[in-house]
Amino acid sequence: MKVENPVALRFILQDELYLLNTDKAFYEERETPPPIIERSEPEIKTQPIEIVPQEAKPETKTPEPAFNYLGKNLKNFLILVHYPHQEFIADAHLAALQNILKRKEFELDDVVILNMAKYSTTTIAQLAAFFKPVKLLLLGQAAIPQGMTALALNTPKTSGSRTALYSFSFDEMMDSVDNKKIFWELMKAL
Repeated sequence: MKVENPVALRFILQDELYLLNTDKAFYEERETPPPIIERSEPEIKTQPIEIVPQEAKPETKTPEPAFNYLGKNLKNFLILVHYPHQEFIADAHLAALQNILKRKEFELDDVVILNMAKYSTTTIAQLAAFFKPVKLLLLGQAAIPQGMTALALNTPKTSGSRTALYSFSFDEMMDSVDNKKIFWELMKAL
């Protein structure tokens, strides 16, 4: 390869070159300084940006409903009941429910008992957002919250990680041994 400008060799050959003494004189005479490249950068004109503070707009948030419930929801098990003349649930029905929960190795602190008679306008979405239930037990048709899809009586329904069971109210179970048996068999599977 013949190169007319020896400075170009360093770009073509990246290894070090060793010249013989006889060749050094030839290249020393012909060596030219590398060309100077002038760069002209365009002048950029900027205008100052004015920052105008905007008035803070007040956020309008829908207040989250405050629920008065029994239990501590330690295992995300929501039990909806309907007792218009009680704060939570009738004492005899609470005792029966606690016995059922003990058989399933649940304590009252593991669940939430919410009286839907006090929250008739509450939707299932609000309940799900507040309690985040994994298991949902609806005792009686009056305990079904607004917006809840139709559930078949005594047929568990699983949606994602959530299981819901709509069954008899305690008033319907206390007088019927058959209803108690059906309810217990479903609770064992829930």
